[in-house]
Amino acid sequence: MPTVPTPAPTAGAPLLAASTEPRLARALLGAVLVAGAAFRIHWALNDEGMYWPDEVYQSLEPAHRLVYGYGLVAWEFIEGARNWVLPGLVAGVLGLARLFGGTEPGVYLDVTKVFFGLVGVASAWGSWRLARAHGASELAAAAGAALFALAAVPIYFAPRALSENASALPVVLGLALALPKGASRRALGAGASLLGLAVLLRLQNGIFCVGLLGVLAAQRRWRPAGEALAVLAGWALAYGLLDWLTWGRWFHSALVYLDFNVLRDGASAWGTAPFSYYGRVLFKGMGAVSLLAGALALLAARRAPGLLAVAALFFVLHALQPHKELRFLVPVLPLFAALAAVGLDSVLEGLGARTPRAMAALAVVAVATASGLGAGRLTFGDVGQYEDSRPRVSAWDDSGDVNRLLLAASERRDLCGLKIEVAHLAWTGGYSYLHQPVPLYSHNGPSRESGLYSHVITVPEHAPGEVVARSGPLVLARLRDGCAPDPGYAWRLP
Repeated sequence: MPTVPTPAPTAGAPLLAASTEPRLARALLGAVLVAGAAFRIHWALNDEGMYWPDEVYQSLEPAHRLVYGYGLVAWEFIEGARNWVLPGLVAGVLGLARLFGGTEPGVYLDVTKVFFGLVGVASAWGSWRLARAHGASELAAAAGAALFALAAVPIYFAPRALSENASALPVVLGLALALPKGASRRALGAGASLLGLAVLLRLQNGIFCVGLLGVLAAQRRWRPAGEALAVLAGWALAYGLLDWLTWGRWFHSALVYLDFNVLRDGASAWGTAPFSYYGRVLFKGMGAVSLLAGALALLAARRAPGLLAVAALFFVLHALQPHKELRFLVPVLPLFAALAAVGLDSVLEGLGARTPRAMAALAVVAVATASGLGAGRLTFGDVGQYEDSRPRVSAWDDSGDVNRLLLAASERRDLCGLKIEVAHLAWTGGYSYLHQPVPLYSHNGPSRESGLYSHVITVPEHAPGEVVARSGPLVLARLRDGCAPDPGYAWRLP
């Protein structure tokens, strides 16, 4: 019987055996996600610090009010500049913890931080899914996912209860479902719905919705564009209805937010930065990852032009805004990781042979892993915060000593009022950490002689009476037994 010749591989086709590469790719993806989860859980359980007050007063504190009935109220929740989706999500986590007995702040705060960290891991899987939807091989997609799962900057932000973290997952999954040319009607509807949800979590994610519609229109996919527009319109209606139910006016939070940030440029009061800010800070915070991801993303221009355009649009529009914070880019980082995977796949196709392909993918993962291992060395200068005042101070555990003493105060049965003499309340964990419905005063609050509080958080040399807890250079001290009533106490964040 004549021997049937084995067909020669086509140019650029992978030579790694079909039974080998998928196993390697799946093992690599699993390892990346497990390591990403380990990094995030470690920092969730070992950092009580703050990057910016929003991670408490736009999420944890209003959620605490929903679940436990009290908490400080930021101006956004007085004037209605935020909707209630993010606090509602966090309240769901707090409520679930409460259902299972987690009513102590040390418990429900850890649960919340771990939850947000795992959302970040799911977003890394979303990068893998988005890369696969644009034709990347499993091996390239797994390596690309590492650029989000294991990189220092995403790890730093991951455990924080911020709208950027919560919305990154529906953004990346929504585009993975809706953006590919072969998307079914069901996938398109689900993807557009996820993007609509992302807008409810963070208004700026509307850029992704506009980007999706723009790509569909540019590809002359008019029917999918119309269907996506109809779904997004439904979510816009839900946004307006929620505001009407909670604030009494259709789209109230969006209108107040846009008036403050766009018409009045109110956010510039917290600082401005030039167009180059994001590129500079990303390079400082994770230089090798940023250079590698950027170069590979450019290689994806031919195979994923729509995705690249959407990601670039989000980046450029944020770079054009005067007030900048690195966290604002978190929703787009999984997209750049997916683009890097698509670009890497083009590189792997050129390598062809089994060993170079595997080594190239592992090299990308190694770069990301090195970044994640160095995350503990991040300073505020590396994450673009407080650059003019304390750029060399560690970005981790800022205000952590105050927050640990708030946790200690939460266990004091003799507590009837507390003053934090060393910090403004905005840079503390508030009632989310204190978890007692007693007056809480800022550094510029009533004097000790007022009798309105029984305990103070201060420095040891100024500590009166009995020191009952210590954390770093600070102490929790008891002034007196009992407190005078304060009928004028306001729950508004000063």
